[in-house]
Amino acid sequence: MRSMDALIAAAAEHLAATRNAVALTGAGISIESGIPAFRGPGGLWERFDPMEIAHIDVLRRNPAMVWKVLVKDLKAVMDHAVPNDGHKGLARLEALGILRTVITQNIDGLHQMAGNTDVIEFHGSFAWQRCMQCERRVETRTVDDTVLPPRCGCGGVLRPDAVFFGEMIPPLALWRSQETTAACEVMLVVGTSAVVQPAASMPLIAKENGAVVIEINPEPTPLTGAVSDLFIPGRAGETMNRILAALESDR
Repeated sequence: MRSMDALIAAAAEHLAATRNAVALTGAGISIESGIPAFRGPGGLWERFDPMEIAHIDVLRRNPAMVWKVLVKDLKAVMDHAVPNDGHKGLARLEALGILRTVITQNIDGLHQMAGNTDVIEFHGSFAWQRCMQCERRVETRTVDDTVLPPRCGCGGVLRPDAVFFGEMIPPLALWRSQETTAACEVMLVVGTSAVVQPAASMPLIAKENGAVVIEINPEPTPLTGAVSDLFIPGRAGETMNRILAALESDR
């Protein structure tokens, strides 16, 4: 078994050798910013049945309840969330000309806030609200939620510009993810268990097309030992800091 130092050095070496890396991120990278996960131990879906509060039919039928039970609390957290070292590390990799694209299952907008410019959001974005009537988009941070549900100037109900259960993944997001993944030379998998489709298929596509898959997760996942070439156990922020330190010391 390789030591942590050896794993960090190997990851830095692979990244230093490419100008075409792609990252796939999940809830684990944003937990360090105080944003709760939806799935897994302690996740929101342990407390709520997603089909009763996060299905598009429920939103259409009773938007005030969805806002009260789900959206308002998430808004309160995300209004004050800032990127952590995991997000900042990926932004730094882009600035170094190594990382081209971030594919994320998260809806918090923290990758863009950190500085990544090409972010494919599989499940849309909670950073924006969309009017269910006129389709106008407004920043979530600017929405007044003292009266629920909040409404657009046209009178329509505002909803998160994210994918609810019962809605499709945006076709462009899926197509672009598959295209960039198939072409990448290194894929970083950060903070995701890679069990939710179609995002879970991206590391497989990368591997099948010859990419090196580097996984950063606190615990092993179905990718570990089967798809990942390197598994680095640890939190996203600390691990990214160590990889960047090794990478930049070699440059």
